[in-house]
Amino acid sequence: MVIVLQIIEAILSIALIAAVVLQSGKGGGLSGSIGGGAESVLGGKKKGLDEYLSKVTMILGALFAIVTLSLVKLMS
Repeated sequence: MVIVLQIIEAILSIALIAAVVLQSGKGGGLSGSIGGGAESVLGGKKKGLDEYLSKVTMILGALFAIVTLSLVKLMS
């Protein structure tokens, strides 16, 4: 059970890092350089993407916290 939770935590941590890096900050972030061209070609709205990434980040953060607390409880 512990090994399964550790694998899930590793996957969640990578997904959480990706979600944070892709958000645009004050300087535009990586989403401006990576997704900016695709958004202008496809006609997407940057604000919608940022709102989506913000929600994904909150969900991934909550899941990461739950899995981490579960691991601490199981390992102690």
